[in-house]
Amino acid sequence: MPKFTIILLIVTVVIVGITIALYFLGKRAEKKKAEQDEQIQAAAQSVSMLIIDKKRMKLKDAGLPEQVVAQTPWYAKGSKLPIVKAKVGPKIMTLICDATIFDEIPVKKEVKAMVSGLYITSVRGLHGKIEKPEEKKKGLRAWATRKMKEYNQSKA
Repeated sequence: MPKFTIILLIVTVVIVGITIALYFLGKRAEKKKAEQDEQIQAAAQSVSMLIIDKKRMKLKDAGLPEQVVAQTPWYAKGSKLPIVKAKVGPKIMTLICDATIFDEIPVKKEVKAMVSGLYITSVRGLHGKIEKPEEKKKGLRAWATRKMKEYNQSKA
């Protein structure tokens, strides 16, 4: 058997092994995420708050309690999180927001939010609807492909 065939066979077996391992690790991560979501929903309570500011910032720069910073793993301390500063009752609090709803949160407006500890899971407008943010401008390539599609449709 030639050496090239043996090396190709070994590389194929390693790639298949890595793919299978990633599949099972992904399944385990999905189960953990589902359990965490259930716990968050069980502890969630509705709170009325005035949103002061929102930013994406590092955990250590956010002004969260020391206990929260100490409990986070070392690899997550450097990542940027969606942080919301809000006035809840008479206190100004720093809260962590769910990344999927971060863009929907209006600044300088009063909202009713579902909060689980220091984590905001959902937001509703207290006085009327929450206005959806505008879509960001797309790049030159997206503009060019859109123009090409319009041109091809008008030509056909």
